[in-house]
Amino acid sequence: MSRRGRTLWVVGLVAALVVAGVVSSYASASPDGLEWAAEQSGFLSTAEDSAAATSPLADYGVSGVDSERLSGGLAGVIGVLVTLVLAGSLTLLLRRRSRSAATAED
Repeated sequence: MSRRGRTLWVVGLVAALVVAGVVSSYASASPDGLEWAAEQSGFLSTAEDSAAATSPLADYGVSGVDSERLSGGLAGVIGVLVTLVLAGSLTLLLRRRSRSAATAED
């Protein structure tokens, strides 16, 4: 990869981390549209927690972190990093697969 390509990756990663870590902490705490509609219609009390309600990143926060703003920012950063690792792994896997298929054809 060229130096310019690496610079673009680094700038993109830093921008994603800043948006996830800083901007996400200012996200609205108001209920989403479905929750609002359920409350207006009177059936919000019948809602049940999802299977992921006890996960470490439930409700857009990190469990165990008392500061709501810090918890939301950390959850955003963790989400960006997990997505980057998964997408990068998939890219490497597909790249290897296509190279081995091209080698087998020769």
